[in-house]
Amino acid sequence: MAGLQDTEIGALYTLAETIAGDIFDGLRYPWEVLPKIGGFIVALGNTLPEDRYEKRGDDVWIARSAHVYPSAYIGGPAIIDEEAEIRHCAFIRGNAIVGKGAVVGNSTELKNVILFNKVQVPHYNYVGDSILGYRAHMGAGSITSNVKSDKTLVVVRAGEESMETGLKKFGAMLGDQVEVGCNSVLNPGTVIGRQANVYPTSMVRGFIPANSIYKRQGEIAEKY
Repeated sequence: MAGLQDTEIGALYTLAETIAGDIFDGLRYPWEVLPKIGGFIVALGNTLPEDRYEKRGDDVWIARSAHVYPSAYIGGPAIIDEEAEIRHCAFIRGNAIVGKGAVVGNSTELKNVILFNKVQVPHYNYVGDSILGYRAHMGAGSITSNVKSDKTLVVVRAGEESMETGLKKFGAMLGDQVEVGCNSVLNPGTVIGRQANVYPTSMVRGFIPANSIYKRQGEIAEKY
């Protein structure tokens, strides 16, 4: 039966697939890093080799092999890792780490996030206060909703267990190779296990187990 152990860092992420692996040291749950992202970026950025990363403006480091379109906006603190692609009119508001080979697409907005290597958020996505694992993909128009409508603190629920996070802003934790269908909304505190799929136009809340298919609220099928 699903429980909070399925939402732990080791259950969701391959830490070798991000430049930010050290931020998870000593922690159990991935959302614990959300308040730490900005400071971590500044500390890490100042250690990056100048032959591979260029510092642009205040606390923004961009790999020389990354492709950043002229119309994109990148506010610091931010790190854009090697061979990442920041496309037309992307809006990176700060406290953002974009992994190796990741794609941040047309009109996509990022804020206080870690995108592991090869993540794709390529079309009209909003990703805030969230962590997306290796090769996670969000379809066109899918977003993370990071604040509850009543502005109360976010609680993570997995099976019969729950945990108060102490966070007002908490979008979603997507494990490695998660696929989110187009125009889906991931509500505050959503956690999706490795290699799970979410049907298009879904409204997702709570924990979705690894290797499953989310069809609608109350209907989750196991992959075979």
